[in-house]
Amino acid sequence: MAQLSPLLKQATPVVADHGEGVYLYDADGRRYLDFTAGIGVTSTGHCHPHVVQAAQEQVGKLIHGQYTTVMHQPLLELTRRLGDVLPAGLDSLFFSNSGSEAVEAALRLSRQATGRPNIVVFQGGFHGRTVATATLTTSGTRFSAGISPLMSGVHMAPFPYAYRYGWDESTATEFALRELDYLFATVTSPAETAAFFIEPVLGEGGYVPANPEFLAGLRQRADEHGILLVLDEIQTGFGRTGKFWGHDHFGVHPDVVLIAKGLASGFPLSGMATSEELMSQAWPGSQGGTYGGNAVACAAAVATLDVIQREGLVDNAADRGRQLLEGARHIGEKTPLIGDVRGLGLMVGSEFTTPDGQPDTATAQAAQKEAAARGLMLLTCGAHMNVVRMIPPLVVDAAQVDEALDIWSEVVSSVAK
Repeated sequence: MAQLSPLLKQATPVVADHGEGVYLYDADGRRYLDFTAGIGVTSTGHCHPHVVQAAQEQVGKLIHGQYTTVMHQPLLELTRRLGDVLPAGLDSLFFSNSGSEAVEAALRLSRQATGRPNIVVFQGGFHGRTVATATLTTSGTRFSAGISPLMSGVHMAPFPYAYRYGWDESTATEFALRELDYLFATVTSPAETAAFFIEPVLGEGGYVPANPEFLAGLRQRADEHGILLVLDEIQTGFGRTGKFWGHDHFGVHPDVVLIAKGLASGFPLSGMATSEELMSQAWPGSQGGTYGGNAVACAAAVATLDVIQREGLVDNAADRGRQLLEGARHIGEKTPLIGDVRGLGLMVGSEFTTPDGQPDTATAQAAQKEAAARGLMLLTCGAHMNVVRMIPPLVVDAAQVDEALDIWSEVVSSVAK
C-alpha cells in the first residue's frame, strides 16, 4: 500500500477539506485561522472567487502550452502586467515553477553575465532545496546535510541579526558590512564575485528584516566592483511586507528580483526579472523548462494582481501588519519566554529563548502545536526552529487579527505554566 514519505512531517494535524479566505476547514467542519497561508503562498486567501473563476475559465481553454513551443495569452498578459509593478528597468522576465528554479536561473545568469565564479550569500538566508540552492541556503543545516559535496564557489557573510548578537541594529550592521569587506580580502576577491543573493527579510532564518544602511552598503559595493545584487523576494514580494516589494522599505534598487509564492495564489509559478540588457547576457539554452509559465498558473497570477490592486491588499498588509506586530509584541513583553518579536508587514516572528538567552526550541514547538489545537495554524522557523511565525493571507481583517492574537495570548500563557 503506497503512502507518503515518512520524512514529510506535518506541522499541524489538520487534514484540510476546503478553504475560504483566511480559514481552512477539516473534514468534520472545524474551522482554523490559517496564519501559515501555505508558507506565504495564498496571498489572496483560500479560493478567492476571482482567482477561482480565472483558473476555471483557463482550464476549459488551454491547460498546458509549453512556452518555448507556443505562446499563450495568459503568459503574455502576465508579463505585461508585471511590467507595471516591477522595479524600474527590470523589464525582462523568465518564468519557472518553483522558487528554487528561479534562484538557479539567477545563479546561472549571474555567472554567465559576469564571467565570475563566486556567489556571496548571507547567514540565515533560505534560497531553496536543490543542490545548488541548498548550497546558497544557510538558515539551517537540515536543508543541506547529507548531500555533500555541495556546489563550489559560494561564500557566506553575516546578516545584521541584532538580537542574535546582542547588539543594537547599527552595531550589527557595521559588523556585517565590515565582515563582508574582510571576506573580500580573505576569501573571494571582488573581481571573482558574480553576485550577492539576499532576502529583504530572512524567511526560514527567523523573520529578521534587513535595514536601509545594510542594503545600501551592499548596493555600494556591488556598484563599485561590478557585482550583481539579487534580491530574493520569493516570500517578501507581492505585498507581503506592506509594500509591494520587501526592498521598497529600504530604498535600494536590485539588479535581479526573484518571485514566487504569493504570485499566483497557490498555483505553482515563479520567475526572475532583470533588465533586457542583463538577461541577454545569459547563454543560449540556459533557460527553459517543460512546465514553466503554465497557462492556468499565469491566469491565476493575473487574477491575483487584479485582487491585490482592487482590494488594496498592499495597504491592508501594512495596516494589519502593524496591528499584528504591536499585538504580538505586547504579548511577548508579558512573558520571559519570548526574547524578541519582530517583522515587517504580515511577516511576524516571536523568538522563544531561555532565561539566559539560549534558543528555546521545545517551548516554541509546544506553542505552535497548542495554537493548532486551539484553532490557529502557525509555523516555526529559525536555525533552531525556536521562532513562531505568523503569515496570514493579505486579505486578513482587523477582527481576524484580534482573534488570532487572543488565541496566541492564551497559548503563550498555557505553555508558560
